[in-house]
Amino acid sequence: MKQFFLFLKTLFSKKRRAESPVIIPSPSRPETKIQKKNLAKPREKRWSLHDFPVEQKEGETRFHDFDLPLDIMHAIADLKFNYCTPIQAKLLSHTLKGKDATAKAQTGTGKSASFIITILAAFIKKSFKNRNGTPRALILAPTRELVHQIEKDFKDLAKYTNLKIIAIFGGTGYNQQQTMLKERPVDVIVATPGRLIDFMGKGLIDPSKVEIVVLDEADRMLDMGFIPDVRKIILKTPHKNKRQTLFFSATLTPEVLRLAQTWSTQDGVQIEIDHEQAAGDSIQQIIYISAEKDKFKHVYNLINNEQLTRVLLFVNRKDTARTLSEKFERYGRKCSVLSGDIAQDKRFKVLEDFKNGRINLLIATDVAARGLHVEDISHVINYDLPYEPEHYIHRIGRTGRAGAKGISISFADETSSFFIPKIEEVLGNKIECVYPSEALDKPLPEPKKKYYSKPRAKIRKPFRGNKRPDRNRQK
Repeated sequence: MKQFFLFLKTLFSKKRRAESPVIIPSPSRPETKIQKKNLAKPREKRWSLHDFPVEQKEGETRFHDFDLPLDIMHAIADLKFNYCTPIQAKLLSHTLKGKDATAKAQTGTGKSASFIITILAAFIKKSFKNRNGTPRALILAPTRELVHQIEKDFKDLAKYTNLKIIAIFGGTGYNQQQTMLKERPVDVIVATPGRLIDFMGKGLIDPSKVEIVVLDEADRMLDMGFIPDVRKIILKTPHKNKRQTLFFSATLTPEVLRLAQTWSTQDGVQIEIDHEQAAGDSIQQIIYISAEKDKFKHVYNLINNEQLTRVLLFVNRKDTARTLSEKFERYGRKCSVLSGDIAQDKRFKVLEDFKNGRINLLIATDVAARGLHVEDISHVINYDLPYEPEHYIHRIGRTGRAGAKGISISFADETSSFFIPKIEEVLGNKIECVYPSEALDKPLPEPKKKYYSKPRAKIRKPFRGNKRPDRNRQK
């Protein structure tokens, strides 16, 4: 009996072995996978100053000479800033040591990069974890366009750091700006004064911990009546002995200097960059003596004959900008208008189209004279000479930026020609004044589009009440 059970056990064990599938292990694949998992990824090569060689030149200052943190130098290398501009060379030697500074410099000379590098270097060397809405640096600027440009420049230079910036300006993005202030800590706030005071009043921004204050375009803030608002903001920041104050202006008038002395310490430095250094060397300037009735013809022929691809055309009045835009559209040339009465969202859209080349002619008032940085603007044309000579320098500074070559062409009519001596006095040199050539004076072609004026609204007759029925007719 015992043998019979052993026989059955042997029989069933053989069947199970036959039914079970035969698994043939692959000898190489699992081992390869395990080996790949265990292999460490090769480390990326750490960036160093050897990746950014810049030779020494007589009369030139390199960013290498300031012992800046590697994260900043890496961003500078990406931007291909090999040598400092005159304002950067003079400023950084003082501001990197924590000194206050008052600087006279035009837009396009690299002053934004100088105070941004100062802020980044100070915060990298002395890290600090701050709370939401409590910035370590505060940058004040008069226009939304300038605020937007400073924000962009900061992000370019801070791309390898963890430092955050928030732009605060009026006209758009109210709820979005509030949300950003509530959701995350901020290191730097760049703002126009009005919107900043609004958010301070709501408790969204606390400037009591600010370490560095930057006032950009102080003369423009005076012109626009922002100084009372700026005073309110400065009084909320720490005492001037406990913060660094950097003060920038295109002109150092007595009013500007009084503000600088009030808000800066006595051991601060004062730096001036001549207008000739800022504009004269890199920008070819010409003034055509024209008549008011012929200016459009001369400007149209100039743009058409030279086949200009990126032109910024300045006027003094918003209605002039609209009229010129309509005229250019009639002659088949696509253009856009940038003025103070255009909504902020649309202004940003127009600027983006101009930067991307979708628009090659931008007609603007002085709202675009500062803070507008567009690469490869070959020509700035002053259809109207500005009333204030300093505005002329800001306008032509949109071309020939950062050492590039540019051309400024102005048209002086019967009225505006009297502004030329004051402009030359501010520039410190004479401007070539000539009469239009035959090519510029040739008659305009037939417009491609007919001009249609807006249809007038129908004039309704005043309501005089219902007429009384004629009793005789009723009878």
